[in-house]
Amino acid sequence: MTPDSTIKSPCINVCRMNAGTGWCEGCLRTIDEIAAWGALNDQLKREVLALLPKRRRQWRVLRAAAALQAAPGETP
Repeated sequence: MTPDSTIKSPCINVCRMNAGTGWCEGCLRTIDEIAAWGALNDQLKREVLALLPKRRRQWRVLRAAAALQAAPGETP
């Protein structure tokens, strides 16, 4: 967090990058967004945070699709 920043990182300590999406499986940021976070001003942090709800919806769809492929014929 920058010294004057009031915006906290969305990190939840599940730090694993997904090769298919390029997102961290915990916070859904890209590696570039994670690396830059500490240097970003609050406006840029808000812009990154604004991307996360859509990514979260996409992530849920991808996980559900993967679960269906892993267990065909079973209800998730």
